[in-house]
Amino acid sequence: MKMNKHIAMITGANAGIGLELTRKLLSEDWQVVALNRSDFPAEESGIQGAIKNGKLRIYKTADLADYAGLKRSLEEIKHTEQRIDILFNNAGGSFPELRYSRQGREQHYELMTVVPYIILMEVKELIRKGALKTVINTSSSALKFSKEFSVEILERPKSFRKLLGPYATSKLALSLWTQAIGPQLAQEEIMIRSVDPGGNNTLRKGKESGLPLLVKPLMKLFFSPPAYGAAQLYDGAVGKHRNETGVFVQKGRIEPLKYTSQARAVLERLQAIYEQEFLAIK
Repeated sequence: MKMNKHIAMITGANAGIGLELTRKLLSEDWQVVALNRSDFPAEESGIQGAIKNGKLRIYKTADLADYAGLKRSLEEIKHTEQRIDILFNNAGGSFPELRYSRQGREQHYELMTVVPYIILMEVKELIRKGALKTVINTSSSALKFSKEFSVEILERPKSFRKLLGPYATSKLALSLWTQAIGPQLAQEEIMIRSVDPGGNNTLRKGKESGLPLLVKPLMKLFFSPPAYGAAQLYDGAVGKHRNETGVFVQKGRIEPLKYTSQARAVLERLQAIYEQEFLAIK
């Protein structure tokens, strides 16, 4: 494998912003390592061609928040891939009601806060072997609407609101641990940032949504296509903030976060989950 070909790992690469990011990178002659729950569009010749010629390599797990399946997929990636230049922790989603993962934690938090940390820890050595040594966590401006915040609320919410409840606090927690781990990763020459991809119309037929009723028609009418979000993530990775670490980037600007006094507690909790639960799986 030639070193001049950059390699990106993208979670949730088969739909929405992740699919557009995959298209963009492939068009610029990157190689893409995709960790997905579902298949890529069968009718898309460019994607299918990239799969056939090995530029797009797919690793699947039925549920990213199921540690046993996630561990198998990550072991396969570590065994097969030689390096990763940029990790895009992009997989996510909003759910219509309160749900819990197999591990017993609220599903938004498990999928969008805990799992990205686990993936980073597991592929960190591959990132260290890359040229760009960059991690981009897909966050959201929804984090600004969080009215209260604690690790306990993250894991077992007292109430549920679509988009502005567990979804928002999980994205805030993602950006907080990104901030907290920045100095630690910098010692290994790895840069990490959380990036808001902005308002994108990612509605899909037949897919349940955790969006409030009024948001759906607004999304169809006024939100950008997912290519916009992909461009925001790409710019967050290689654009003007590429030498910054731990920051939250929104519309190309570094923005402050709320509840930063709890960033270290979030990071410590995630490390404990990683060590005590994920690594314990045989």
